[in-house]
Amino acid sequence: MEVTQATEATNATAGYLGHGTAAERWERARLFFDAKEYAPAAQILHALAQEAPEQLAPRLLLARAYYHSAQLSRAEHELRAILERWPVEDYARLMLGRTLERSGRADEARPHLRMAAAMAGEFPER
Repeated sequence: MEVTQATEATNATAGYLGHGTAAERWERARLFFDAKEYAPAAQILHALAQEAPEQLAPRLLLARAYYHSAQLSRAEHELRAILERWPVEDYARLMLGRTLERSGRADEARPHLRMAAAMAGEFPER
């Protein structure tokens, strides 16, 4: 009986998260993200990103939601996909570096962080 109730609750939540127009779901995702409810935000944003892969904003927010909810491999995957499509997106480059650092891969992160800094006009003092 408990499993059925849990399944029903999960389905109801998924229905709520996916309900409405793209604009309504975007707003809902932003509200969840701003409330630091990153996992539900990621659920909504994942669907939006699949529907419109050519839009950068939902994909960046999705990567951030993954990062903040400690879904680091998903964040990395999304960030690499973003950079494949938009190679000069400095914020995605910075996030990829931070994600790799948080994953314990500082050596891999370093070139991304340097490139992000250079793209943002930040150069180390000599």
